[in-house]
Amino acid sequence: MNPDRKTAEAALVQAAASNPGPWEAHSRYVARACEAIAARCPRLDADTAYVLGLLHDIGRCAGVSSERHLIDGYRFCIGHGWEKAAQICISHAFMLQDIETSIGVFDVTAEDYDFMKDFVAHAQYDDYDRLVQLCDALALPSGFCLLEKRFVDVALRYGIHPATLDRWRRTLDLKTYFEGKLGCSIYDLLPGVAENSLR
Repeated sequence: MNPDRKTAEAALVQAAASNPGPWEAHSRYVARACEAIAARCPRLDADTAYVLGLLHDIGRCAGVSSERHLIDGYRFCIGHGWEKAAQICISHAFMLQDIETSIGVFDVTAEDYDFMKDFVAHAQYDDYDRLVQLCDALALPSGFCLLEKRFVDVALRYGIHPATLDRWRRTLDLKTYFEGKLGCSIYDLLPGVAENSLR
């Protein structure tokens, strides 16, 4: 069961009050991108996509962290009975289903690491997981952007890792996958993407 939009919005506002930062604005743009793409895709619900995009980083409510925000978000959503949102709190960071492809620091306990490793390896991804993975790479806190702009933004903050190029290739594959469903460029649905990418 997923929360409705009003409940998800309230959860994000409360979470951002606990740990203010640009992640809130980023989450809102991810949600808007998810909604815009899902509205044009068969068998995807725009409201569901919006909610899942909005909550993907909700684990940041627990404070500044690296990969710990993934498990914190999972626990937050499971605590509310939001199982799909909980999965996406982890899956959005692993477009490649291998925990070794992480670009962050595992600031978690050994038990949490083992849980996440098993979870990622065995999760059944659907188009909502894939959509949030894509839209996470289309949104800066300042607005929508070209994928390549976000790639550089993340690389400057986290550095280049052995899996970086494979992650980029997978994200570009997701772009192609959804554009096949849309029949148009994803960028056609994201207002201000060109202007924001040139900043």
